[in-house]
Amino acid sequence: MVAVEKISLLQNIPLFSGLGDAELHTLFDHTSVRSFPKNSVVINDGDESNSLYVIVSGKVKVFLMNDKGKEIILNYQSAGEYFGELSLLDQVCRSASVITLEPCQFIIITKTDFMRCISLHPEIALRVMRDLTARLRELTDEVKGFALLDVYGRLTRVLLKLAEMKDGELVIEQPPSRKDLANMIGSSREMTTRIIKSLEEGGYISTQNKTMVIHGQLPPAW
Repeated sequence: MVAVEKISLLQNIPLFSGLGDAELHTLFDHTSVRSFPKNSVVINDGDESNSLYVIVSGKVKVFLMNDKGKEIILNYQSAGEYFGELSLLDQVCRSASVITLEPCQFIIITKTDFMRCISLHPEIALRVMRDLTARLRELTDEVKGFALLDVYGRLTRVLLKLAEMKDGELVIEQPPSRKDLANMIGSSREMTTRIIKSLEEGGYISTQNKTMVIHGQLPPAW
């Protein structure tokens, strides 16, 4: 992929908004573009790496695996977002694993190029700091949720977090599997399935064509 195509792909990514074509051309002269099929592990927890991955297309899952082999889902990310920034800042191994949920394309930026860009455009460092702060706040909220909410409360919290307003409806396109939802809230798949079935029977949610719709306000308790 030539630099002009890279620029075209990245023009709408918030991290680099405000940079002109010439500046983007300079930054991405030495970057690479890689495509991964569905269910490909992009990075592993503990890997040594010094690259930032910008998601051009597709969706990924960020997760950890505990010593008993249980998966803990930290986040989902899609086009326009990025991961791997911590390895550029603190020079330690990867802190989580990332797997593709659908075919994905990434632009990979090395630490050298990223730091050169920051030196020329300090506002990019501020954007990264703001993103990290937002993620820290989100993590703090998640910890509070685990400490203060029951399984039902954690599940509805996750559903509302994943939902987006489209055409006047609150929808989750291609919602996570019951197993993945259970891993996100620290529950069993069976319990998660029972709660969702109860919400469906009550008319609070419905799923059709791989899209979940949330109908109005969810009940405060199950």
